[in-house]
Amino acid sequence: MAFQSKKLINDPNDVVTEFIEGLIETYPGLQYLDGFPEVKVVLRADVSGEKYDKVAVISGGGSGHEPAHAGFVGEGMLTAAICGDVFTSPNVDSIVAGIRAVTGPMGCLLIVKNYTGDRLNFGLAAEQAKSEGYKVEMVIVGDDCALPPPRGIAGRRGLAGTILVHKVAGAAAACGLPLADVAAEAKRASEMVGTMGVALSVCTLPGQVTSDRLGPGKMELGLGIHGEPGAAVADLQPVDVVVSHVLKEILSSETNYVPITRGSRVVLLINGLGATPLMELMIIAGKAVPGLQLEHGLAVDRVYTGSLMTSLDMAGFSISVMKADQAILDRLDAPTKAPNWPVGADGNRPPAKIPVPLPPPHSIQSDKTLSRPEKLISLGHILEAAIEAAATELVNLRDNLNEWDSKVGDGDCGSTMFRGAVAILEDMKKYYPLNDPAETVNEIGSSIRRVMGGTSGILYDIFCKAAYAKLKADSELVITALHWADALEAAIAAVSKYGGARAGYRTLLDALIPALSALKERLSAGDNPVDAFVISAEAAVAGAESTKHMQAQAGRSTYIPGDVLASIPDPGAMAAAAWYRAAALAIKEKCSTA
Repeated sequence: MAFQSKKLINDPNDVVTEFIEGLIETYPGLQYLDGFPEVKVVLRADVSGEKYDKVAVISGGGSGHEPAHAGFVGEGMLTAAICGDVFTSPNVDSIVAGIRAVTGPMGCLLIVKNYTGDRLNFGLAAEQAKSEGYKVEMVIVGDDCALPPPRGIAGRRGLAGTILVHKVAGAAAACGLPLADVAAEAKRASEMVGTMGVALSVCTLPGQVTSDRLGPGKMELGLGIHGEPGAAVADLQPVDVVVSHVLKEILSSETNYVPITRGSRVVLLINGLGATPLMELMIIAGKAVPGLQLEHGLAVDRVYTGSLMTSLDMAGFSISVMKADQAILDRLDAPTKAPNWPVGADGNRPPAKIPVPLPPPHSIQSDKTLSRPEKLISLGHILEAAIEAAATELVNLRDNLNEWDSKVGDGDCGSTMFRGAVAILEDMKKYYPLNDPAETVNEIGSSIRRVMGGTSGILYDIFCKAAYAKLKADSELVITALHWADALEAAIAAVSKYGGARAGYRTLLDALIPALSALKERLSAGDNPVDAFVISAEAAVAGAESTKHMQAQAGRSTYIPGDVLASIPDPGAMAAAAWYRAAALAIKEKCSTA
């Protein structure tokens, strides 16, 4: 029976900000950015981004997993942690603020747990920071071993093994290694660790009722860290049996999730999920070590036990096993002042909070840049015609896109694209610096970011940001058709990197990838650039139509039966093909009448 939970809180909407305030009072080596409630960033008090001479290591995600991630900020571990609302990915502005606050000339590494929201928000923030001149790399951790190998792009979830990756990366950065080396060590560590969780209860979100999903005498195997259902529900068993099952799943040779075989050296992490007494965690540790040694023939070099990545008040635990060599052990043994590794921090108490940093001066656009030119040059007229045609086509296509999406998705693709298109048409009249292609593309992304929600909005924002960065790099040159092709290629690569989709996954990329291929082929053959653009637009349309014959591997369409998908093209791909073709035809008409 569900009942109202008892919580020592004030307003449920303030739990994260009040947690951060208490954390900073407890550990004087930490600060937070004065941007509540939108910006919730905890950072080292001894680091200033402009002067910091080492790689900054930044992580974060939804709150509710305390002490992760803010409790692992400190010398030798994280430089900053970005805190979202409970079980909600932090917003892009918070992540960018954190990057600006602690990143110096050596750059920063983002360590991200493999959840779609975190990947997209941290990915867009990375592109934003790169466009401002920062060096940024990102490592995605997916250490979940509970579920069978996933279909599509979802991948394995990021769980408590991420903390070990934090420590390895933080120690590498503290040694003064360059960004590429720190990222390489973090990536290698992420590939060495596997995790599985077990729950005896579900968690309760602040201000909500406690679910009765798990009845008495039951346990849930293979759950995530957000209270989502696990792989299976079973009768509660003695801890010896449960631990043995978990270790077998992590070390399974069938899934081969971790490269651990008999004779390997390993590190063991026993993690409480929030409401598990230390006594029980120590019992689990006491059973796991001999299990690894006797049943699996492994040498256990280190054991870490405690509640490190929790799920609010969930009763349960997770086990992480990491393959270790001397290099990894040296990183794990390196000193750290992160309060919950656990090491207490000392030193003088600095101010509790500091201002949210602004973008660097060289990236702040002037009023002139952010306004429509009084007089358009030829390129400006062409760009205006292309943007207007593309946006107008999406406005006209709203009902068709919604109809397709109602059969294979959630029915709002047309409305979402419509909002973005209308904003683009309105903003172009006032703000777009149409004589500057790179800045115009950047402003299109800003329009999209302001009004378009959901996955499509952030993907198109990433698309524009990556294209802008590529065009900006060629800003001292005359922008040619080849430069536009390179920008399209960079944009597609960014969408694929952060969204996870590739050709054949039944997404907008199935329109844009064929278009890019045709465009580069025709330009290499010496075709007139306008003709090459039109030909590539036809390839985009054909690619979008071909999605009828694809099995969905991304988005809500993955839940739709194949026979339904076979009669409906992917709405996102059709939208991409439509605006691309409209822009090409508008440019052709404009150039023919010039």
